[in-house]
Amino acid sequence: MQRILTELEQKIQECLRTYLPEVKTSELEDNGTVYYMNGKNGTEFDWHVNDRLSDFMVFYDDEDKLGAVKASLYRDGGLLIYVYGDQGRSIRQEIKDLYFDVTEEEMLKLAVQLRNAADDKRVWDAAIREIDTDTEPERDEVERFVSNDHYYGAIRRRKDLLRKNAYVSRKIADEGWIVGYMCREEALNENDSGWSFVAGNEDDVYINDYKNIVLMPVGAVYQRDPAIFPHVDSPVGARFVRVTADKFEPDEEGVEIFMEQKRPLG
Repeated sequence: MQRILTELEQKIQECLRTYLPEVKTSELEDNGTVYYMNGKNGTEFDWHVNDRLSDFMVFYDDEDKLGAVKASLYRDGGLLIYVYGDQGRSIRQEIKDLYFDVTEEEMLKLAVQLRNAADDKRVWDAAIREIDTDTEPERDEVERFVSNDHYYGAIRRRKDLLRKNAYVSRKIADEGWIVGYMCREEALNENDSGWSFVAGNEDDVYINDYKNIVLMPVGAVYQRDPAIFPHVDSPVGARFVRVTADKFEPDEEGVEIFMEQKRPLG
C-alpha cells in the first residue's frame, strides 16, 4: 500500500490505542479497518475545494455504525484527527498540528492515484487496503487532474462567502422567519460578504434600529435557509425576492415577497 496511507493507518491505530483503550478491536467494523470516504463528493472535489483528500474513517461495529475515528489529510501533509467515544456520539479527542514528512507533489500524486483506483473505478467508501495505490500516476494524468481546478472556482467562491458575515434581521435570527429579501452591497472589510438578509415584513423604523440587526456568517443563514445558496456568489448590486418556499427571483417592481415563519415563538 502507498507509503503515506500506511503511515496514516498507523497514526489512526495509535490514536485508537491512546484515546479509546477500552474499545476492543473486535468492537470496531472489520477489526478497525480504515475506510476512504470518497462517496460523498469524490477525491477531485475535496482536493480542489477543500484542499485535502476525502476523509478516512474507522467505524464502530454495532447497529448504528457511527465513526470511531475521522482523519482529514490535507495537501500540505497536515493531519486533523477526531476520536469519538460513546459509540460515536461524542468527541473524545481532537488531534491537530500533525504533519507528515511529504511534499505537496507527493500528496498530489496520491490524490491522482486515489481518483484513478477508486473514483474512476466507481469504488466508493472502501477499505484503503482494497484500493490499489501502489501504481505511480502518469504525468499527463497529474496534469489533467490539476487542470480540472477551474471547474471548481464557483464552488470555492461560494464556500469562501459562507465564512463571511452578513447583516441579518432579528426576524430571521431570533423569530425563525425565512429570508424574504436579500441584497448585496460593497463589502466594508475582508470579513464582510456585503449581503443583507431580511424577512420582508420589517418596516423602515425596524430596519433602521441597529438593535434589530445582527451579524451572522452567511453559512449560518444558509444552514437555516438553504434556498439562498444558488445566489450567494452573485455580484455586488444583486437583489433577490423570494417568490415561493424554495425560489428567489431578481427584485423587480411589483414582485410580492413570499414570507413564512418556520419556528414560531412560544
